[in-house]
This record gives sequence, structure tokens and C-alpha cells, in this order.
Amino acid sequence: MTVGSAPTATAARPPRPGTIRRVGLAAVVVLGPLSITILSANPTYQSADDVTTIAAKVAQHQTAQTVSLWLALIAAVTLVPGVIAIGLLAARNAPRLGTWGMALAVTGFSFVLALTVTDFTALAGAQSGVGLDATTRLLEELNAGPPLTLAVIAFVAGHVIGVILLGVALLKGRAIPPWAAWALIISAPLHIVFAVVVTSDALDAAAWALTTVGFAAAAAAITRSQRRA
Repeated sequence: MTVGSAPTATAARPPRPGTIRRVGLAAVVVLGPLSITILSANPTYQSADDVTTIAAKVAQHQTAQTVSLWLALIAAVTLVPGVIAIGLLAARNAPRLGTWGMALAVTGFSFVLALTVTDFTALAGAQSGVGLDATTRLLEELNAGPPLTLAVIAFVAGHVIGVILLGVALLKGRAIPPWAAWALIISAPLHIVFAVVVTSDALDAAAWALTTVGFAAAAAAITRSQRRA
């Protein structure tokens, strides 16, 4: 008589819903700054380029521009929820700083897609075959509009000040290791320095890498707190 074997303790078990949620949340938190880090490391054009140069470079590197736009879309979808998750963590430990930091960072990162209007327009001009002159004129009119100017100012001020405040709140509340909090604090102003003042793709990407490290440390802290709950 053959007796059926009982399930062994080592049999593979499907991941628990709580584990899936924690992994998903951690991925959302990290994907935003990581996408911009990759994008910044090899941009199609430099921020200091004029619209004529932008139109020409995008026309020459349409595949690279398409990849950049996909990365920008990933960042646009994940940055705001990621910042909210980090902001809630920061606010539990330093209520005022964490709340203000979250509000400003959410406001700033909400304008990420507005900054890609130039990129979409330049690529559409190149793919449509209207020519560099027509594409350049479109970009000139687009960049001269007050709405885009306001969006750029809101993005810069919101994400720089917001990320600094979040880093300070996380440092004050000891929510993440001090080195990770300092990575957030110093990364925000470095974005401006290396993207605008001293233009350097490599250093700008390094600044965003520091942001990614800080976000990753916060994601780890969030998942640990959820596991204990």
C-alpha cells in the first residue's frame, strides 16, 4: 500500500500580500530619482543649449530622446507618491519639517511633466518632418510662454527646498541613517549647481544618485516599519 507524501515544510510558498505591497512601495519610492539619474547621465542635449541646438540634437538622436521621454514619464508617475511616502515617514518624526518638506516637494515634482513639453515638441517636430526652422520657432514660442516659465520655477523651488526639508526632518527624527539624510540634503542644491551654474552631465547624474540613495534608505525604513506593524 502506497501512502501519499505529506507537503514538506520546504515547499515553495507564494509571497504574502504584505510582502508584495512593501516591495512595490519601495520600488515606487526609488524608481523616480533613479529614472532621472539615468536620464541625466546621458541627455540628448544640455540645459544650456539654445532652442536651435536642441532641435538639431533631438533630430539627430531621436531614439535616445524617446528613451529619455520614457524615463521622464516613469519619474513623473513615481516621484509624487514616493515623496508622499517619505514625507509621511518624516512627519512622524519631525511633524513641521516633514509636512512642509512633503508639501513643497510634491508641488515641485508635480511639474516634472511640464518640463518635458520641450522634449516632446522637439521630437514630434523631428518625426513629422516639418524641418528644423519650424521646430525651432515652435520651441521659441513655447519657452516664451509664462505657464512654462512658472512651471520651471515651481519645479526648481519646490523640489530643492522640499527635499532639503525632508532630509533635515529625517535627520532630526533619526528615521534613516545620518549619511543617507545628508545625501538628500546636499543633493538638492547640487542639482541646480550642476544643471544650471556649472553644467556637467556626470555631476548632475551624481547629484541625482545621491537623491536615489536617500530615497532608497527611506524606502528601507518604511518597509521595516510596515513589517513591524
